[in-house]
Amino acid sequence: MTAKGEFVAAAWSAAEPGGSMDIYLSVSADGGKRFVAPVRVNATPGEARVNGEQPPRIALVPRDAGPPSIVVVWTAKGTAGTVLLGSRSDDAGRTFSASTLVPGTDAPGNRGWHAVGTDAAGNVHVVWLDHRRLASDSKAESTHRHGAMAESGSDTAGMAQFSDLYSAMLDNPASPAPVTAGVCYCCKTAIAPGPGGAMHLAWRHVYPGNLRDIAFTTLMAAGVTGTPVRVSEDRWMLQGCPDDGPAMDVDGSGRVHVVWPTVVTNDGAGQKVLFHASSADGRTFTARTRVPVEGQANHPQIAVARDGTLVLAWDEVHGTERRIVVATSSGAGLSAAPAFRRDQSTGDQSGVYPAIALTPTHSIVAWTGGAPAESTIRVLRLPAVQ
Repeated sequence: MTAKGEFVAAAWSAAEPGGSMDIYLSVSADGGKRFVAPVRVNATPGEARVNGEQPPRIALVPRDAGPPSIVVVWTAKGTAGTVLLGSRSDDAGRTFSASTLVPGTDAPGNRGWHAVGTDAAGNVHVVWLDHRRLASDSKAESTHRHGAMAESGSDTAGMAQFSDLYSAMLDNPASPAPVTAGVCYCCKTAIAPGPGGAMHLAWRHVYPGNLRDIAFTTLMAAGVTGTPVRVSEDRWMLQGCPDDGPAMDVDGSGRVHVVWPTVVTNDGAGQKVLFHASSADGRTFTARTRVPVEGQANHPQIAVARDGTLVLAWDEVHGTERRIVVATSSGAGLSAAPAFRRDQSTGDQSGVYPAIALTPTHSIVAWTGGAPAESTIRVLRLPAVQ
């Protein structure tokens, strides 16, 4: 879900009992009060292959007049693995163009866990995780998960060197390029615009010793990639992929804010919690700040309000169910190391995989709730912090 002014766009997947899956989109012109009837985005019925950590992603492209254009990118089944497809609407989500291949995503092997963003010039960038080198290797790819890929159960860090982070511009066939190898393959990526056409990227990296920490780099407008840096020395050792990556946004001063899950030890037991860190220069990050969670925390999202307030959403384990939590940084204005407070407005709303978008007056939070065969999408409008 994303927004520009009072215009809000939300995309999701819907599956038939037999597994056929499609992508749908609905928009709101009044800041999330009402959403119009959904429209199917994908041109070929049933072609989508989507899950909670790799949902359809939306980018909004400003236009001289009227609402922005909407670009949706999703994962679909190809002839030799999975591909990324995109479609565009120039009439506020009423109709969509034919599905087109995201440049560079038709190689053998699987790919996904993508993020999309629009730079200052209106170019749509896509970043994704890619296994083409594993598919071309003598080892046949049968699953996405590192623990299963390493048949001996030993060196998943070595296997991760076959996993790449790729980026491309949607309308530039010559743009696809690898960014780095050694990525954790089932964790979502994040992208956010920087100054002068640059795009910031964040992902979970596999460091020596199977340490799965968050990494960051910047793609410059001139095609130069900055040196990847480690956001935080969490030293989370895991023989497999946690299926839970970072979220990122940029405030009005250009400071990058990243929030992510990792495991800490409390009273001898491991607990999955959330941390925040920020960077003013993209080369060094502040010490991590712990977000106030009350149970195992998953799938964080972040958005920055116009006054610099940070708005977070995630799902949290309470007993046998998961609940949606929203938190904001205390006090308005920019802060390198903010404190966070939980918003009580969500109450005991059960659900998973929240999405968040900000209008000038409200935080719009959406999530999926209920059993898979009977799931619903709930939307909550919270007054923006002033």
